[in-house]
Amino acid sequence: MKTHPRIDAAIKRLSAALDQLEAVQARRQRADLLRGDLEEELSLMQDDRARLAVELDAALARAKALDAANLEASLGLERAGTTLRTVLASIEEAGDGD
Repeated sequence: MKTHPRIDAAIKRLSAALDQLEAVQARRQRADLLRGDLEEELSLMQDDRARLAVELDAALARAKALDAANLEASLGLERAGTTLRTVLASIEEAGDGD
């Protein structure tokens, strides 16, 4: 059975439109998958950033504690050196008096 040319043209246009719709749907599906991957990657990067921030805070606190300990040790050594010099000077004076 032969169809009317206008019906044939409408069917061709409908078929072309359906093909375009399927192509758009496939592109949209790929874009959604890519967006999901990007969102997951962003989430991982945010987790890494938070972990690194915590580690940095801990490292800074440790560096501050080490600086304080270093200062305390330096002051202790300075006091010990002063004491030794005083003791040596008194021994030397005692030896000069003989």
